[in-house]
Amino acid sequence: MAPNLLILGGTTEATALARAVAEAGIAGMVSFAGRVDRPVRQPLPQRIGGFGGAAGLAAYLRAERITHVVDATHPFAAQMSRNAVAACALADVPLVALTRPAWAPVQGDDWLRVPDIAGAVAALDQPARRVMLAVGRMHLADFAPNPQHFYLLRLVDPPKAALPLPKTEILVSRGPFTEAEDRALMETHGIDLVVSKNSGGTGAYAKIAAARDLSLPVIMIDRPEMPERAEVATPAEVLAWCHGADLGV
Repeated sequence: MAPNLLILGGTTEATALARAVAEAGIAGMVSFAGRVDRPVRQPLPQRIGGFGGAAGLAAYLRAERITHVVDATHPFAAQMSRNAVAACALADVPLVALTRPAWAPVQGDDWLRVPDIAGAVAALDQPARRVMLAVGRMHLADFAPNPQHFYLLRLVDPPKAALPLPKTEILVSRGPFTEAEDRALMETHGIDLVVSKNSGGTGAYAKIAAARDLSLPVIMIDRPEMPERAEVATPAEVLAWCHGADLGV
């Protein structure tokens, strides 16, 4: 049977994979969670929205005769990844995760590592700072317990409701950004602290490099634990897997 992929997307890696799949002439669908109003256009058909949990995803896999699932979601999309593992087990469809390596501190970095969003909120319980808050739109309200700070927010889409943060500046823009751009942004706004998820990869690293260059501290939020699954690092490995290659995992 010819491969028919479902790519769980929303990342630069997913877009690169969709391009490789289309160029290889393989059938596929890219699925977005719907958290961004205008997702990046894909070279494959795309759908937007949830599946209704693991059971709903399993039903979709059966109905659409999906032969392979690739989890190329954001490293912090833990619930979707858990649902994908459970759904593929229910539907007896093979699954692989296309992952990006996590960032690791290098010489000159000043990181405070915290386990989750709550840990970042707790770490901000300190006198007023000028904070670049790079955690995405979904978690902004979690930082309401620390209204003393100025928050610089860079979002793909504007917030849909008023934020419980009295001192903010919102920049609506889509990356990737360069280190020079992020350094200039931090200098212009007098940023003295960066809060970031450990997203990994290259697409969002500019702010981390810029913080290091400016000797700014970073509150780095560790990735959530993921279920056990096969993982690869490149679209080429995914294509080989689709054609029966043994991943050795």
